[in-house]
Amino acid sequence: MKSRILLAVSLLSILCGATLLLQPGSKVSADEGLKARVFEMRTYTTAEGRLDVLHKRFREHTNYLFVKHGMTLIGYWTPTDKPETLVYILAYPNMEARKKSWKGFMGDEAWKKAWADSKKDGPVVTKVEAQFLNPTDYSPIR
Repeated sequence: MKSRILLAVSLLSILCGATLLLQPGSKVSADEGLKARVFEMRTYTTAEGRLDVLHKRFREHTNYLFVKHGMTLIGYWTPTDKPETLVYILAYPNMEARKKSWKGFMGDEAWKKAWADSKKDGPVVTKVEAQFLNPTDYSPIR
């Protein structure tokens, strides 16, 4: 019971703080927005007919490993006009944290096995694009 009360009080405190920050006229500057988390939008183009293999790899392995290595999962999308494409966004506290997360992820034996297993019938991803995004001072997500 005490842990539930503590959790409720903690959540209420977070919500109150967020409400104060998001009030109209709040003095959050553009510089503060730029000091917020770093977002990375990654676009993977797959070999023809291999998008389902990529989805399976993310569903069963990649997402878990991203979280294990300190990455925050924001969302995943498939563009309506590019059927062999996956777009996703990750967040990191800063660029140094991103570097550390990816180093750990790429060196993880579970990742190496999942990657190799998914390629046994041919290449999955043919092109990777990455773009870094800074939230604006008026962005609801930072």
